[in-house]
Amino acid sequence: MTFTGTDSPGWVPARYTPSVLQSWSECVSVPALTKRFAGTAWQVDYRGPVIASGSRYVALGSSFAAGPGIGPIVHPPAGRSGSNYAHLVAAELGLDLIDVTYSGATTAHVLDTPQDDAPPQLEALTPDTALVTITVGGNDLEYVGTFLRGSLLNTIAKPATIFGRRVANRIRARVSYLKDEASYQAVADSLTKVVERAQERSPDARILLVDYLSLVGPATRPRLDVPLNEEQLPSIAMMADGLAGAFAKAAAATGADLIAASAASRDHAIGSAEPWTTGFTLLPPTLGGFVPYHPNAAGMRGVADLIIEVLRT
Repeated sequence: MTFTGTDSPGWVPARYTPSVLQSWSECVSVPALTKRFAGTAWQVDYRGPVIASGSRYVALGSSFAAGPGIGPIVHPPAGRSGSNYAHLVAAELGLDLIDVTYSGATTAHVLDTPQDDAPPQLEALTPDTALVTITVGGNDLEYVGTFLRGSLLNTIAKPATIFGRRVANRIRARVSYLKDEASYQAVADSLTKVVERAQERSPDARILLVDYLSLVGPATRPRLDVPLNEEQLPSIAMMADGLAGAFAKAAAATGADLIAASAASRDHAIGSAEPWTTGFTLLPPTLGGFVPYHPNAAGMRGVADLIIEVLRT
């Protein structure tokens, strides 16, 4: 399969530049995945076994896989949508889906730690599993949480009230936009463990590491599209870069296929004409709002199409 994207210049995530994509090409030089470049366009070639109709497909991950806020919600405690990318892929390819994705999950919840009443997600894998998709790691970094807290801080800090200032000060103390390299390496190591355990439990399965849709991109304007300023927004982009890099490292270490949803969606970020993720709101879905900073229905469709194209090659 050839997956094609186009580089866009600008200050936002460094992964959008050909030089960084080239480094990913060198990093993810595994049998199932090669990358090549032509000017500012880049392509990804995948090679792997065809997944037969009726095969067992297990979806692992956090909210970017579960799809909270996208109807229909088939498992409310997990915020799991019946229209997330796993359900769309399974429906189109006729696969037997076991979806154990769970909003708020960390890599620990996939590996060995129960979440609420749900067992560790890897326990869903069996020797006859043919396909596994994995989207997790953002909560290890508090990626969306940082974006949300910063946005909330900037929003409520506007009113010149004692209450607003008190709440803003309490949130400000909990917002750290910068992560060190060790934090990203820890996610890469944990993702590597997830894939290795999956390979042990399902030795014949094709394993796809599906990274996170881009929240910010070339069209995202500070203060206008998101309530972050000119210094804060690039820091969120840097965190997204680090998360995407962790997926690339894990793919290189394990031979798993990398579905670079982050790069494919850079022109569909918040503020674009056709965003694949939601922006910020203070209204919950029950009051006409939405789940902020998460994939929307179009984003799930976009990720599903990437996966389907790979599996049909």
